Amino acid sequence: MSAQPGFQTHVHTLGKGARRALALHCTMAFGGAWAGVARALSGHITLIAPDMPSHGKSDDWDEVSHLSDTAVISAASAMDDAPMDVIGHSFGAMTALRIAVSYPERVRSLTVIEPVFFAISRQDAPDTIESYESHSEPFAQAVQDRDWETAARAFNGMWSDDAAPSWDSLPERTRAAMVRGVHVVPGSRSVLYEDDRGLLRPGGVDAIAVPTLMLRGQNADPAIIAANDGLVARIPDARQAIVPGAGHMAPITHPDATAAIWKQFLDTVGQEALRV
Repeated sequence: MSAQPGFQTHVHTLGKGARRALALHCTMAFGGAWAGVARALSGHITLIAPDMPSHGKSDDWDEVSHLSDTAVISAASAMDDAPMDVIGHSFGAMTALRIAVSYPERVRSLTVIEPVFFAISRQDAPDTIESYESHSEPFAQAVQDRDWETAARAFNGMWSDDAAPSWDSLPERTRAAMVRGVHVVPGSRSVLYEDDRGLLRPGGVDAIAVPTLMLRGQNADPAIIAANDGLVARIPDARQAIVPGAGHMAPITHPDATAAIWKQFLDTVGQEALRV
């Protein structure tokens, strides 16, 4: 891996339960975005939630090192020595997959929420990628122009649904944080589209041996549905569940439903029962 030298990670601790999980957030959020899920599991689970590069209080990505490598190594550095449950959302879900492949001895269970693993969609359902890329043209143009405010606004609109606040209704501080973080999106393309870290090669996701839950919103983008379905087909002990009424941002817009489904899954892993 080629991580950013000297990268400093800020880590949030949410909840006070005996069971401990690593929680990895989506692009343009931060570790505290898991607060709703943590509240729903209050007293039963502790979430260790690092801020990814250029997000929250973590260092900015230097735009030179491999973004995904930096995210993986910084997240792994926040983990306990004992195996943990790992949950990730969107780009955080990609990081979670990589941790399960690279550090299998440290993962007790894996929960992957709408990973933006477009390399699978390209293989299994290329028409969904064509549709997604057509929809994302305004964002792509803003990135090409390095107009990060326009890019952040477009990206937020692409992945939000009716349950999420509009860009103009967001606090100025939140919009500024999104503008700061959106430059990581083009930096993630090689791992998401090209699978340059080999997750789809033999010994990648097909070697994940822990119980795995693939979770998505009922209203997920077709490219995301293809990625979820493709991972279920490739990971030996994987199952899938759907958050009713949710879009891409289920852990934030539907935290109680997300937590309830996750709890049911964790109860099958053989650790102490959780009660929501």
